[in-house]
Amino acid sequence: MMDQRSSAAGESFVILQERIRKFARERDWEQYHTPKNLSMAVIVEAAELVEHFQWLSAEQSESLSSEKLEEISEELADVLIYLIGLADRLNIDLLAAANRKLIINEKKYPAERVRGKSNKYSDYIS
Repeated sequence: MMDQRSSAAGESFVILQERIRKFARERDWEQYHTPKNLSMAVIVEAAELVEHFQWLSAEQSESLSSEKLEEISEELADVLIYLIGLADRLNIDLLAAANRKLIINEKKYPAERVRGKSNKYSDYIS
């Protein structure tokens, strides 16, 4: 079952990646989509995402209105779109990179040693 979902997710990702390419191409924006500009756009959109949570308590951030969730979903989408665009421009397989990074993180943060803790990985090296 997991392989089917992974395959479907990969196909969906490729479709989304192509839609992002087409969107930029139709507007002649590829010329502006340099790695520098796209990486900066990721940060700008991430900052807009964070703005929705600024000054909220942890509890308030867990109980958002449907209107606020819609606004946040749009910011998340912007971050994702620019991130996919950047990875595409640099010929990085983002899904493969994320899977590799999860393997690295599993080694850095073994569940049996870090469960319930939020320290940096270097605190667990002995």
